[in-house]
Amino acid sequence: MSIYRIDSRISLVDLMDLSLQERTGSYIINEESLTIVETSASPSIPHLKKGLSKLNINLEDIQYIILTHIHLDHAGGAGLFLKECPNAKVIVHPKGRRHLSDPVRLIRGARAVYGEKFDDLFHPIVPIPEDRMIVMEHEEKLKLSENCTLTFYHTPGHANHHLSIFDSVSNGMFTGDTCGIQYTVGSKHFYIPSTSPNQFSPENMKDSIRMYKGLQLDRLYFGHYGVTEEVSFALGEVERWLDLFMGKSKEHFSSKRTGEENVKAISAVLFELTKSTMVQKGVDPDNPIFKLVTLDTNVSAMGIVDYFVRQSKGEKSS
Repeated sequence: MSIYRIDSRISLVDLMDLSLQERTGSYIINEESLTIVETSASPSIPHLKKGLSKLNINLEDIQYIILTHIHLDHAGGAGLFLKECPNAKVIVHPKGRRHLSDPVRLIRGARAVYGEKFDDLFHPIVPIPEDRMIVMEHEEKLKLSENCTLTFYHTPGHANHHLSIFDSVSNGMFTGDTCGIQYTVGSKHFYIPSTSPNQFSPENMKDSIRMYKGLQLDRLYFGHYGVTEEVSFALGEVERWLDLFMGKSKEHFSSKRTGEENVKAISAVLFELTKSTMVQKGVDPDNPIFKLVTLDTNVSAMGIVDYFVRQSKGEKSS
């Protein structure tokens, strides 16, 4: 577990999601109303608590726990963590609230993806009481201090229940998975989309990225993983890779295959495409970063296959 102090206000605690370094983190916003963005899954909560202790933050001082969306690698540990934060409220997208208070469907969906690994990765998922949640509508604001106001945006694409959170002081956006993943290898940075099931929409994702561009941001705070100030380049790369992912996936998708067969085929294509590009730019092919790339491209393949199936049935993105 490591802590990265981004500036005098914001720190990033590595939550060691899936027991992997720099996979998922929690951003600590040290304002008058002390705020945390993301908790990751329940097995990450000990890392979060240790990080807060190192930052000399008491759990009773936490006022807000913001969840960009309710996928378990971002929000699965929120209920467990909240039990130890007596003064905190959880902030969530309106479409996510009922799933946090009654997480049965969340659990079922994650079990379908992760199978027998589910308990080790996510257990327990603790329901969050309705009176401990605050729903944020599109462009609604939250004042953390005289100088700091957060603005919440509904940014579908990765998921319909996704919030992005704009910080007025740093002119930065906490992105969750809206504009993808940042891989950092030494001084090199790579940005690819995150297209996980089951609400992925490339059209909505591009719309959300265009909204980001219109805000002229100075920083992006990625859910996976870390901060960047090369905003324009990062957003352009995610858009470019999204087109590549969709184009290559369409070439290898077949209605004659099962869903699992399509995922396997497309996952291999996306992994090789991503790895070869990174290796060409100087990343050692044996670098452990490719464990993350393997995981991410497999989940992205699942989302793209699900999208193609929904399109074939005439379903529209919402």
